[in-house]
Amino acid sequence: MNTNSYSNSYKDAGVDVTAGYKAVELMKQYVARTTTSGVLGGIGGFGGLFELDMTGISKPVLVSGTDGVGTKIKIAFLLDKHDTVGIDCVAMCVNDIICCGAKPQFFLDYIACGKNIPEKIAQIVSGVAEGCVQAECALIGGETAEHPGLMPEEEYDLAGFSVGIVDKDKILKPETQKAGDVMIAIKSSGVHSNGFSLVRKVFDVNEENLAKYYDELGTTLGEALLTPTRIYVKAVSSLLESVNVKSISHITGGGFYENIPRALPKGISAKIKRSDVQVLPIFDVIAKTGNIPERDMFNTFNMGVGMTVVVDKADADKAIAAVKAAGEVAYVLGELVDSDLGVIIV
Repeated sequence: MNTNSYSNSYKDAGVDVTAGYKAVELMKQYVARTTTSGVLGGIGGFGGLFELDMTGISKPVLVSGTDGVGTKIKIAFLLDKHDTVGIDCVAMCVNDIICCGAKPQFFLDYIACGKNIPEKIAQIVSGVAEGCVQAECALIGGETAEHPGLMPEEEYDLAGFSVGIVDKDKILKPETQKAGDVMIAIKSSGVHSNGFSLVRKVFDVNEENLAKYYDELGTTLGEALLTPTRIYVKAVSSLLESVNVKSISHITGGGFYENIPRALPKGISAKIKRSDVQVLPIFDVIAKTGNIPERDMFNTFNMGVGMTVVVDKADADKAIAAVKAAGEVAYVLGELVDSDLGVIIV
């Protein structure tokens, strides 16, 4: 820890640089868990160094993704639980990267806080590190910025950035999709990290309401809502090694109606039977409590489907088996049809 750098004047203005040094010391144990063969040096420099392994890659293409956790962080504030939102942050970035067939290599985080409480910052980073372990990528750097006056002392915001790599010849080709192809769902763990502005409105979120136990959830509302976003890196890697994957969609904000069409060619739509969607109980509770129309639910939330994957009909069973072998739940969600509607739920 740097013991020679301090400023009482800056501390009186609300920024304690020594707290930042302590936070770095506390988080080092978590960062160390994510070390991979490509990591050069450790955290603390001006830039994170990473050496790419080009084995088997003839035309390397870098794929980047950045995102945050959104207002889900409000739930963490109210529950005073800060070791899971980092998983969400990693998931929101790496789950986007893998949609083109890339493999995440490294991750950086950015934490803005009203007051730097080293123990809390370390808790947040422990979640980021856990997400990186799940995504099989390295946490090679980050930034913690103390912003007195910009946000309350007890609050913070969290964002991240990840870079992956894919061989140009192996980038997924959505244009090869055709009517008759099968769309497979990979199950989500819950609300993930989207739609929380609506969730907070529906439940009038406060400590008392978050502590309410729901039989249909088998847990309190707060515990259900704070469930981390699933990270699908291992499942998608298994898929890519097993079958010819034509497209992948990460179901985030905008639900089915916004995200699925992003990976479909013009003139092709996904036809899904409502009865085939394995909707998680949390979404039934949200819809019932908020009296939300089903169309809006499917246009806001993932409804229990974290990702969709399109393969040839003949490969459907093999694809589902590959996902299950990687520890995720998968099933046939629908099929592709000739249409310009994007998503058709019947």
